[in-house]
Amino acid sequence: MTVAIVQYNAGNIFSVSMALTRLGVPFVISDDPKVLTAASRVIFPGVGEAGSAMGFLLARGLDSVITDLRQPVLGICLGFQLMCQWSEESDTTCLGVLSAKARRFTADDAGERLKIPHIGWNVISDLSHPIFAGLPPSPYVYFVHSYKVDLSEQSIAMCRYGAQFSAAAACRNFVGVQFHPEKSGEVGGRIIKNFLEWKV
Repeated sequence: MTVAIVQYNAGNIFSVSMALTRLGVPFVISDDPKVLTAASRVIFPGVGEAGSAMGFLLARGLDSVITDLRQPVLGICLGFQLMCQWSEESDTTCLGVLSAKARRFTADDAGERLKIPHIGWNVISDLSHPIFAGLPPSPYVYFVHSYKVDLSEQSIAMCRYGAQFSAAAACRNFVGVQFHPEKSGEVGGRIIKNFLEWKV
């Protein structure tokens, strides 16, 4: 198995690579279309700003490379949001793999005064995808984000921070998670392992 991590101008590549190292999984970090297309699994991570990250992908033609992938693809945090139709951050048209949109948390979501960004451990629920196999119904995972993805028919997990939002969503060979599995302890390690074993 060859795992490729998409290299672009967004953070958390190091923490994702460390998580794979802990699991004993070989990987490459690359922005080479041939390497990404040939990999058995692709991880699309990201911490940063949607507009500049999307601009980087467009400038290098990586947008069409990613959307054309046929092997399992895991988007993490910003990578997940860039898989959506649109992000409110910088009014960004995204990759359109998922039908949902990403919107900024407001301080009074659901009538509550929220600290933004949403940082820390939170429960996810309504798990409905093979990447969650073997987990308890409401595990804790680690979040760091200011924008949230709308709930949709493609949602495979939800979380509540003020209002409910999509903690994960999937379409065909693409699955995205808003939280950071690479920073979510044993639960996150199991999610990554399940992704690596997922048969599309």
